[in-house]
Amino acid sequence: MKKYIAGRFLQLIPVLLGITFLTFALLSLTPGDPAQKKLSAQGVAVSKEILEETRREMGLDRPWGLRYFNWLSDLIHGDMGNSYKDGTSVAKKLIKAMKYTGILSFSAFLSALVISIPLGVYCGVKKNGALDRVMKWFCLAGNAVPGFLLAVLLMYFFCLRIQAFPVIAKGSVKGLFLPTLTLALPLSCRLIRQVRSSVLNQIGMEYIDGAKARGVLKPYILIFHILQNAMISILTVAGLSFGTLLGGSVVIETIFMWPGMGKLVMDAITARDYPVVQGFVMVMAVIYVVINLIVDICYHLLDPRLEEL
Repeated sequence: MKKYIAGRFLQLIPVLLGITFLTFALLSLTPGDPAQKKLSAQGVAVSKEILEETRREMGLDRPWGLRYFNWLSDLIHGDMGNSYKDGTSVAKKLIKAMKYTGILSFSAFLSALVISIPLGVYCGVKKNGALDRVMKWFCLAGNAVPGFLLAVLLMYFFCLRIQAFPVIAKGSVKGLFLPTLTLALPLSCRLIRQVRSSVLNQIGMEYIDGAKARGVLKPYILIFHILQNAMISILTVAGLSFGTLLGGSVVIETIFMWPGMGKLVMDAITARDYPVVQGFVMVMAVIYVVINLIVDICYHLLDPRLEEL
């Protein structure tokens, strides 16, 4: 297992390097001048001399390769640079926003698990029952409705019609409910179908018939045979979904004015604040690949036969 984990860590290095290169290259090709944006935001009259001086101060007059090398070197030493917009450390901005994104993502992820696992197991065990048929249509609708539309519908009903929650979340506990529900419902729809499918697949296995023939109790078979083996595929979808959840929260945070990383990066894109965008992409990339690594390690723990592959 130690050899496997070390090998996976080594594989992450070229992946992350490739992401840094692509991120830096794509942002450099983006239309718009960060120096001009900065001066306009400060209300400074933009002349050619001032613009060139600002570009020199921001290091934008240097060759592209040199700027990438300097940024990568600083990144390796833990320095993500400073925001073009206000000169604040990018790392400090991301850490502050990450707290709110983490709260929202974990809240949505846990809510989705609490909703989907019991429902998925029940639908698998009671295949074609009344609840299974209802959940089939519910999941189809949940996967078809875009996140921003669901956010607007929930906002209209809960904020405007019954006025139970604030329209602008602003990091409050009460304001957490609607962003959580918006992220959790579509994820629950995906997980319910996955759990149901995995449970049905295990129920059809011969070893389950053997356990029943030996008189093993049904709750024991369900928990220690069916669920344990079904967890491998469920774990894959859940792990990847969590990474997607972090990235997908960008739009939802912006709609509900939740002060997380999504809103931070949307503001940074508008202001052409490249260091913040680059820092955001790197943090999300690291989180995503680490989640994948954890999922793979869990695979090996749940199914030791994979060690031989």
